Amino acid sequence: MSRRKLPQSRQGTPASRPASRRQLLRGALLSLGLLAGALGAAEARTVRIISADTLELRQVDGQELVIITGENVELRVDDDVVRARRVEFNRTRRTLTLVGTARYTTAKDGQDLRGENLVVDLGAEQITGEDVLISDAALEIRGSEVERIPGQLRATGSYFTTCARCGRTPNDFAFRAERLIVYPGDRLVAYRAQFLIVDVPVLFLPVLVLPLNDADRQPRLMIGRDAVDGNVVEADLPFSIGASTLGTTLLRYYENRSPSFGAGVALRSFAPLPFVDRVNLYTLANPRPRAADGTVQPGYDLDFDLSVRGRLPLSEAVRDLDYRLDVVRRDIGKSATDPTRGVTNVNFGARVEYPRFTAEFNYVDRFGPKATTAISPVLKEPEVIIDPKLYTNGTLSLDTRVSAGQYTGQSNPLSRSATEQGVNITTSRLEEQHDLSYSAQPWPGAELRLRNTFTGRYYGTGARTVDLLLSSELTQRFNVDNTLTFGARYLRREGTSPFAFDAISGRLLSAPVSISLSTVPVKDVQFGVSYTRDLFLEPKDQAPLGITLNINRLPLNLSASLQHNIDTGELQDFRYNVTLSDPNAATVKVTPAQPATATSPARPASTTRSSPWPFPNLSLNATGGYTRSAGLLPFRVSATVTGDLRSNYFTVYAVNDFKTRPLSEVGTTFSLSTTRDVVLNPITLAGRETFYLEPARMSGEFSVTWRNYRAATTHDLRLDPPAGATSSGTVTFSVGTVSGSATNWNLVYGGPYDLRRGGFTAPTLTATFRTTRPGQTLGLVAVVNVAGLDQKRTELVRVDADTSWQFGTRAALSGRVLYSRTRAGTYPDDKATDTLTFTPLQATVAIGGSDTEKPGAYLTGSLRQTFVWVDGVRQNPIPISPVIGLTIDRCCWALQAEADFGLRRYRLAVGLPGQSFYPLFDLTKDGFDIPLLP
Repeated sequence: MSRRKLPQSRQGTPASRPASRRQLLRGALLSLGLLAGALGAAEARTVRIISADTLELRQVDGQELVIITGENVELRVDDDVVRARRVEFNRTRRTLTLVGTARYTTAKDGQDLRGENLVVDLGAEQITGEDVLISDAALEIRGSEVERIPGQLRATGSYFTTCARCGRTPNDFAFRAERLIVYPGDRLVAYRAQFLIVDVPVLFLPVLVLPLNDADRQPRLMIGRDAVDGNVVEADLPFSIGASTLGTTLLRYYENRSPSFGAGVALRSFAPLPFVDRVNLYTLANPRPRAADGTVQPGYDLDFDLSVRGRLPLSEAVRDLDYRLDVVRRDIGKSATDPTRGVTNVNFGARVEYPRFTAEFNYVDRFGPKATTAISPVLKEPEVIIDPKLYTNGTLSLDTRVSAGQYTGQSNPLSRSATEQGVNITTSRLEEQHDLSYSAQPWPGAELRLRNTFTGRYYGTGARTVDLLLSSELTQRFNVDNTLTFGARYLRREGTSPFAFDAISGRLLSAPVSISLSTVPVKDVQFGVSYTRDLFLEPKDQAPLGITLNINRLPLNLSASLQHNIDTGELQDFRYNVTLSDPNAATVKVTPAQPATATSPARPASTTRSSPWPFPNLSLNATGGYTRSAGLLPFRVSATVTGDLRSNYFTVYAVNDFKTRPLSEVGTTFSLSTTRDVVLNPITLAGRETFYLEPARMSGEFSVTWRNYRAATTHDLRLDPPAGATSSGTVTFSVGTVSGSATNWNLVYGGPYDLRRGGFTAPTLTATFRTTRPGQTLGLVAVVNVAGLDQKRTELVRVDADTSWQFGTRAALSGRVLYSRTRAGTYPDDKATDTLTFTPLQATVAIGGSDTEKPGAYLTGSLRQTFVWVDGVRQNPIPISPVIGLTIDRCCWALQAEADFGLRRYRLAVGLPGQSFYPLFDLTKDGFDIPLLP
């Protein structure tokens, strides 16, 4: 036996002992190679020492022990945390024994185990101990003996409750059981259990099952009555098989179906067999529903869904072979004429990666009635894919892929031989793809690129398709900015596939040869020419010659492009954009004088400007062009004057579309802001106005903004409206706050306006208000129809109010109320229809509690109802039907009661941690629903 102790000279005084221990530990950790190797061999679980004081290596009865001690020993087992004062690691048995009081916290499910003499089996991933306290987000469990294995936690002599974290003594309710099994995240099963209220036994239960967190895994019982099926019963009963399989038994009963009983199962299993990671199964044989005419349809509808995922280790493979299997059949809910009824789809795939290639195997098939419509997805019976890794050698690269198999899919409508076999066709197919590229520099300044891509498909019917590309490109660079490029390509696409899913889009035979020049002849000028000619096209179908010109020399900025067909002599396209502007033209750059030196003469001072543009605040722009199909494009010219502030500008523009004489459109836009007192009293005047000459129309918007307030007017009017029009357009005036503030309000007046009669025809006044504060939101909208030329009444037609208001911690009001009025008929005999809708309006009041404690109950009242009056007469004289709810919150449990007087529905539910409210009963006028209580 060997023992390592701290040297006496380094232990120091008691006050300095913790610091010296940490220093020693840092040195000791450097010598833990043997220990790390031993721990790392423990079934691939990684153990790291975070803090410790001493290490001992012992040999006891032929077993190797590593003793780790300290005031606060902390280890990490993968991501789990271990804390104790003494840990004994048995290298032979691969166990960790936590001597004395210890704590083990799991990272996966957040469980915290505290107890005496915990034993951690690294190989089986088990934990055992005595007098253990287990806690997580929902439960606290105490057990005299506890064992934790993957997927389960077992305890004997246990006491558990969800109220332990609420701070009440004694707990509102708890359970005591002889034996307990917890499936984390699913359920808790207790045998020979006692139900305790304030720690007093009130009920004995042979078996108790509590669902945890997963709502889909909770037991359910639904009893009701249907007009067609009669009495209906649905039951979902959870079960488990071993430690890795969780399932639910599905039971169904329909009184008026034949047969009346149905059954199924839904389960999921984690690693049930070697090389199988997960299995999901859902199957249900449900009695067939009655036909539309009420006729009984004997037999069952079957739903079957099997999913298997797994891995298989293979020698020499980069990683394990991954495989998947899906078997699906869906009959429930489908009519007897549905072509997919009775069809079972099978999809199997496997993929493995080796250092030099990747291989795939796919099998997709269907079983059942013969397909009478197009099959989708395509069946692969089977398919094999070989995908070698990318090969590179210098600048040469090659990527290939080969697949082969037998396929069944929709026939290609363009293939006569395929369509003769029916809507679907089955045949074999071989596909080869490759992409070969090479680049080189044959001489200085030159770059050569070569590429070949090919996709060939060969079918058992004798058909084939080819998609070929050969390309070469040689680029010569002169100086830095000048390039000359020669290119040549050969494209060939031909053949007809018997399948629709891989059909190619038409035949292609092309051999374009191209040349392009890009040069900078002088500074700030870029000129380009490009031309492509296809050796297989007629002259009239050749691409045009392209020319581009860009000049960026202040104050001129010019961009132009031209496309000219040199075979036909026609101009295809011409566009230009010219701008004259230099905002820095007034800035003078001074170069100071330089005295004479031995090598250079004296230089006088000089001044320079960015350009000779005489108007720094003026910008001129012109755009236009021509296309062969549309003729001359609209010519637009604009002038913009900018103030000392860039935000101040005034722009005028005119457009000539060469159809309207002399102009088609003129307009102006501007934005003016004060230059003084811009922080406290900023004022901005902005607007736009556009005049369209044919048809004559004016459209614009003007606004004044001061601080957070804005006044604006908009209009869109036809100056010569067509005969019979009741208005010329719309005009509005508004005043309010700028959007984006916490409190906004706005008033808008306007509507249709008739220039000939000089007034509004049917104006409206709209007021909006919305304010938002922490916990408070209020919005109001009111619309009033104002009397006008065609609107004879002034009346309120719409009010929309919505709020969410929190009054401290005791009360809250939320909801929306909407009132609207419409009229039908001719004035003055028209009748009003008024509608008042609550969607919903809800008030909540807290009961009990204090300033330091949360309320114990909440009373809620809500109203979701619509009232209608026609000419003042109520149309739906039903009483007000609110929904009243009471929620009692006791931290670890809650009771909720709800009464809907309108629907005559009454509910009672209980809520437990980790789940929403669990219904105890649901009573309606049509029946009742009672879940299966655990």
